Amino acid sequence: MTPAPQSQSSFAPLRHPYFRLIWLATLVSNLGSLVQGVGAGWMMAELTPSHDMVALVQASTTLPIMILAIPAGALADNMDRRKVMLASQGFMAVVSALLAFSAWQGWLAPWSLLIFTFLLGLGSAMHLPSWQASVRDLVPREDLAAAVTLNSMSFNLMRSIGPAAGGLLVAWAGPEAAFALNAVSYAALIYALWRWRIPAEEGRLPAERLGSAITVGVRYVLLSPNLMRVMARGFVFGFAAVVLLALLPVVTRDLLLGSATTYGLLLGAFGLGAIGGALASPWLRRKAGIEAIVAGSFVVFAVGVGMVALATHLALALPGMLVAGAAWVSALSLFNVSTQLATPRWVVGRVLAIYQTSTFGGMALGSWVWGGLSEVWGTVAAMLVASGLMLAGALMGRAMRMPDFSEVDLDPANLFHEPALRLNLKARSGPITIMVDWDIAPENTDAFLAEMADRRKVRLRDGARDWSLMRDLENPDIWIECYHVPTWTDYIRHNQRRTRADAGNYDRLLALHRGPERPHVHRMIERRAVTAHDDMPIIERPKTM
Repeated sequence: MTPAPQSQSSFAPLRHPYFRLIWLATLVSNLGSLVQGVGAGWMMAELTPSHDMVALVQASTTLPIMILAIPAGALADNMDRRKVMLASQGFMAVVSALLAFSAWQGWLAPWSLLIFTFLLGLGSAMHLPSWQASVRDLVPREDLAAAVTLNSMSFNLMRSIGPAAGGLLVAWAGPEAAFALNAVSYAALIYALWRWRIPAEEGRLPAERLGSAITVGVRYVLLSPNLMRVMARGFVFGFAAVVLLALLPVVTRDLLLGSATTYGLLLGAFGLGAIGGALASPWLRRKAGIEAIVAGSFVVFAVGVGMVALATHLALALPGMLVAGAAWVSALSLFNVSTQLATPRWVVGRVLAIYQTSTFGGMALGSWVWGGLSEVWGTVAAMLVASGLMLAGALMGRAMRMPDFSEVDLDPANLFHEPALRLNLKARSGPITIMVDWDIAPENTDAFLAEMADRRKVRLRDGARDWSLMRDLENPDIWIECYHVPTWTDYIRHNQRRTRADAGNYDRLLALHRGPERPHVHRMIERRAVTAHDDMPIIERPKTM
């Protein structure tokens, strides 16, 4: 396959007005979030000497993403994403204001601080799938990779100055000032989202039930080998790489004997490195394959963690943070872009949410594991073990190679036309059974079965259930494809999900089918599942002269 078209410039997406507006507002919001993170991490280090509790500050913000990301992704695919993001930002603004007030009153203890950071994590969990899925509404396909990288740059641009500013602010005015600044920073993004208008979709079907939408999203990922490889690599990277951020307050306090300002400078160096990695990403993608860049990111991050773990002075730790930041953004942006380019529009929110669950779940678990190992073995030993795991993650590419970007057209095929029915179905009418008759010459049987294996994956990924292929014992040339959907609406939704890439499989099957007409499709309803008054025949009245 030919490579997907990509922007030559890292800043090309900024020519799109709404993306530019939201990106600039996100800069302000990210500044507040990073200042708040410095305040929370340093406040916990002052409240308790426990390494576990300090590491749990990082875990408390990532654990909600692991728990809520998939339901949030289902909402992103079935609701107005703009409204979901507005609600999430408003919720986080209120929580941040309450956190600032509680800190100012002196009410915070270690566990109450974790509760507040957990609530902020809940808001992020609801916001992220809708925001990441919306990038494809804001920029064309050729700018997608650059837009995702710019989003990473937005966060890390603020990380280069936010933590240092946060450290100075905490040292001068206390953590409550950092929390208050974060509460105010949400106003910029709320304003930008209020200005953005998404064109209404024509003929949109009713929203899926939450449980069904989640099941369909999970099934789609499980039946997509490329996505499964991305998820696995993202989990390992998140699990090992989070050691640096989770234990950095302890490294600052115990190994470098530093202050909140030192902590902010280290995070600032990490952010500067990430900006460098983001700017270098287009050049790297032109020079090397995706697997080479991801494996290199694992190795470089491992080196950075080792440098920080063995540093005895701030000047020795800063270069390690720089290289780790570059590797961090290179790997995570490629995971995100690979996920988006391998996913059709109708399920992108859920798939991105599952990706976030795997990556942030790895971070949440890693924060807890590395905090416990640091408590037992010491901070240096825990970081060196994590560094070794990162090297192992680079070797995963031998068995779980990252897919390269490809020019697969995942836009809707728009080939389905709702059939004229003689039963007056309701949207909830069902279950529906579909049977398709195929007439296949004996010499084409092997080719037909190979195409049907792919068709099975397409059917199940798009929401079908209990797919089967049957052969007529009395007429072996007749094959019957059978599957079920819960309701008539689900049947329409199933067919509208077909992509142009999937249509190629159907065209090849049609070429194998004998006869002048297309395969006959039987659409049947299980009448025992409905009341006597449902699905009544449509009576055609004779026309009066």
